[in-house]
Amino acid sequence: MANEKVLVDRSKSGKVRPWRERKLENLQYGDYLQILHYKKAHRVKECGEVLRFVEDKNGHKKLAQTWFCHSRLCPLCNWRRAMKQSNQLTQILTEAVKQRKTGRFLFLTLTVENTTGDQLKSELRQMGRAIRDLMRYKKPAKNLLGYVRSTEVTVNDEASQPMYHHHMHILLFMKNLYFKGSDNYISQAEWTRYWQRAMKLAYVPIVNVEAVKPNVSRHKNSLLASAQETAKYQVKSKDILTNNQAQDLQVIDDLEQALAGSRQISYGGLLKEIRKQLQLEDVENGDLINTDSDDQGADQVVREIVAKWDYQRKNYFTLNEL
Repeated sequence: MANEKVLVDRSKSGKVRPWRERKLENLQYGDYLQILHYKKAHRVKECGEVLRFVEDKNGHKKLAQTWFCHSRLCPLCNWRRAMKQSNQLTQILTEAVKQRKTGRFLFLTLTVENTTGDQLKSELRQMGRAIRDLMRYKKPAKNLLGYVRSTEVTVNDEASQPMYHHHMHILLFMKNLYFKGSDNYISQAEWTRYWQRAMKLAYVPIVNVEAVKPNVSRHKNSLLASAQETAKYQVKSKDILTNNQAQDLQVIDDLEQALAGSRQISYGGLLKEIRKQLQLEDVENGDLINTDSDDQGADQVVREIVAKWDYQRKNYFTLNEL
């Protein structure tokens, strides 16, 4: 076609959105599902096949229509899901700071020893229950305003079989009194003891806790950086698509079983209330077309652009510009 071009979709900040990279990963994931005889394999490979954008006079594109498969490990869906979760969480935290100006934030990472694929599902469930118990302990409970927790699973492939490092990131919104006096403040050693007790562990787990600076910037330990860390991918594509086919198949099968029906992000306390107040959509099952503030709308739509994935040339090409 004379007018066809390779799709280039940039955010307002000028960053090229990785449609091609995510689609290539999506197709590899779909191929693996096919080998593993998952019925959804064909559906997964159709994810994001045709993209319809609206474009404003400045050339900024907004995704207007496509079809996403919503599979938990799909690289295309995970990318869009992480953007949407980050945007929602930033809205919730901004509102929380308005409502409780003296509140303080902590970033807590809770870990346990690595586990095998067949134990991963029950371990994740146990961690979820343990976090609820931990938040009810007397000292954390009297200081806690709200929290958001997310699950991350990484793969350790150094053993004879894949082992999984599953851990929880928790952004805690605490009363200002938390930093005043030993009756309120919880040291890293105390957090570690609480987590060991909640999980009923025979060993001392690794726990990390850091105060978060209230400024909404991108610096490490800032509120925005912590929101992005909390909202990031549950499983990164590089952990399931390593080009070691035998291992990749095992890992995908393990994770498909372990993560089925689980939630990546959950809220508690004031942050849960604010999420309801803002009437935010459920990211797990909701729309992945409108994902972030940068995507909220093209200023003045001047044309529509349709891009279709070309399986031979391995890229998106625009079909027409209306």
